[in-house]
Amino acid sequence: MTTKKAVRQIETDVVVVGGGGSGLAAAIEARSLGRRVVLLEKNEKLGGSTAKSIGSITASNTPHQLKKGIHDSPDDHFEDMQRFIDASKRVRESRYPIKDNTALRRIFVDNVSDTFRWLMAIGVEFHGPLPEAPHRKPRMHNVLPNSGAYIYHLGKAARRSGVDIVTAARVQRLLVEDGKVAGVVCELADGTVEYRARGGVVLTTGDFSGDAELRTQHLSEGFLDVQPVNPTNQGDGHKLVMAQGGRIVHTGICSAGIRFQPPPPKWITRLPPQRIFMRAVNWAMEHLPESLLRPVVMSFLTTILVPSPKLFKAGALLINARGERFVNEIESPSDSSTPVLAQQPDKLAYVLLDAKLAEKYTQWPYYVSTAPGFAYAFVPDYRRTRSDVFNEAPTLESLAAKIGASPEVLKKTVADYNATLASPEVAAGREPLDRGPFIAMGPVRHYLNFSDSGVAVDTRLNVLGPKDQPIPGLFAAGFIGMGGMLLEGHGHHIGWAFTSGRMAGRHAAYRVVSADLPLGPAAPVNANKT
Repeated sequence: MTTKKAVRQIETDVVVVGGGGSGLAAAIEARSLGRRVVLLEKNEKLGGSTAKSIGSITASNTPHQLKKGIHDSPDDHFEDMQRFIDASKRVRESRYPIKDNTALRRIFVDNVSDTFRWLMAIGVEFHGPLPEAPHRKPRMHNVLPNSGAYIYHLGKAARRSGVDIVTAARVQRLLVEDGKVAGVVCELADGTVEYRARGGVVLTTGDFSGDAELRTQHLSEGFLDVQPVNPTNQGDGHKLVMAQGGRIVHTGICSAGIRFQPPPPKWITRLPPQRIFMRAVNWAMEHLPESLLRPVVMSFLTTILVPSPKLFKAGALLINARGERFVNEIESPSDSSTPVLAQQPDKLAYVLLDAKLAEKYTQWPYYVSTAPGFAYAFVPDYRRTRSDVFNEAPTLESLAAKIGASPEVLKKTVADYNATLASPEVAAGREPLDRGPFIAMGPVRHYLNFSDSGVAVDTRLNVLGPKDQPIPGLFAAGFIGMGGMLLEGHGHHIGWAFTSGRMAGRHAAYRVVSADLPLGPAAPVNANKT
């Protein structure tokens, strides 16, 4: 006869579920207020979507702006975020009614500048600010050397302050007593544990892009075949909230599109992102001639590069691994509503150019992709520093051999395309691909970056349950805590992750009012330690 193991109980003040950027921020903030904090991460190590992101953070009134004489304000940032929404195709063409949560947007712009300084105090180094239209001021700041620096510094700060971090710990359900969330039931390798939280539970579990069922229910058709950037984002928190009568806001909104594969690891990315190293990198980026800077930045800083739609409007083709054209590129091949690339062999494609296009795309405004660090990247940048995604040959036959395609199929694809351009209506300004050398850039893949569908929350990041009433003791931050806010453009999701995480951790800590359980002393977050 087998004996069922007893369920262990652990008393604490705040439980944070999820060990990405927002979860670490929540845990550090609650701990800084003298609360006992347990952070539960279902994966073997910390990171979440933060560690897989571009890493830029967009904020106003930053030290970097002030140093360069840029006068900015949260009010202007608030207005410019609306400009992004007005220009957003995914919002404009959504099959669902979309309305922004401007109350949360106001909280975000008013607090992200303080969050930026908080990250700097912990040891994170940034380069910038850089422009991104339609922002009227440069606001985008890139983390050095990449987004892994956030987890490195926040993880150290959390441990140093006394946060109890438990990995490989998946939360099964919420503990609810007298209508209040009192903790979680968690499955560990050695058994089941009830973590009981006097202040509350903060959900920082990311989005649901890695869950087939939720993708089918809440996103457009075709996304079952699309590779999520973070497959472990499986809507764990969303399911916990819905079990308590909560709801998902903005179902159907997601970010997806094609991108080049990231560059192979470089020696500089293996350096620990300590301030002494990253300040040297930052100085070089500020002072080195661009001719020396561009190869360095292209080789390690620009990890996520998206082909520009301008390329396809000028005549570039998308071809699959066999050399076949499979989509009308003018109809936005990166459009999240038509993930046809994911149905191609090996789920990959190449961007095909000829010598005429390559010569054209060497300077502004004709760019191959945006490139955090120096704004835009051109054909020479890829040819010089990204040999992993740049294939060039004098003929279509020799190019096909380089990418493993059929020479006959590729030649027919290009011939058929060129023949269609005889009609002015079809051509629409596109030029034939008829002059070597020919270039195949890629592979590119269609990725589901994230689902923007968080759960309903109030302005204190309390999760809302039946009749949109707050569920006492339950908070949400990051992707799951977006509450219907629309975050278009680079750097807003990361900014919200850290800002909302700190806020949710703070509000959960404030709920600890009983003196029944002594509070543990919190060690300060020392910005000078690494």
